[in-house]
Amino acid sequence: MDILNNLHPMYIGIIVSSIIGYLLGSIPFALVIGKVFYGTDVREHGSGNLGGSNAGRVLGKKAAISVIALDVLKVVAASGISALLFDPMVSIWAGLFAAVGHCYPIFAGFRGGKAVATMFGFLLSCAIFTFQDPWMLLIPLAVFVVILVIFQMVSLASIFASITQAIYIYFITSAESIHVASILLAVLVIFRHRSNIKRIIDGNENKVSWLRKNK
Repeated sequence: MDILNNLHPMYIGIIVSSIIGYLLGSIPFALVIGKVFYGTDVREHGSGNLGGSNAGRVLGKKAAISVIALDVLKVVAASGISALLFDPMVSIWAGLFAAVGHCYPIFAGFRGGKAVATMFGFLLSCAIFTFQDPWMLLIPLAVFVVILVIFQMVSLASIFASITQAIYIYFITSAESIHVASILLAVLVIFRHRSNIKRIIDGNENKVSWLRKNK
């Protein structure tokens, strides 16, 4: 208890927010939607990842949109709770650890997604709760869409978007905490796409097909 009493309130906020973020981020919506509505475990099909892209590949467009939306919202929820309980700047860590939980979910054997939707959830949360800057979300999102349309590779679009958000955040604020969080997020996204990077280099990366499907 003496250790807790001696901790600065901000550090307590960061620790609690990180736990909240990780637990909410660990909710595997791709797994839940796949099993409940389709009777399918998406981990056993496609890339095996619990993210929107694999949900689209295995279950179709409607499932993908649902998974992506819920994955974004779980980050916003974590950050919102943190902002209400503590300080808006502290909520950054809830958002970051929600992305970590999404990639390594305690509720799904630590086999998760690749932090793409949760990255945009992080940026949306920062735009709402911390900086009130919509461009923090819109610029990386625009980069994502442009790269996706040109190359039809979610992985490449995600990597470019993750780098873009870190660069943009570096130049628009001097707050070191968000600099660190945005760089760590970019590293997480790139690390989770390491096998995709190899396939891109080899010229055999999967291209998006489910976006054109109606189901």
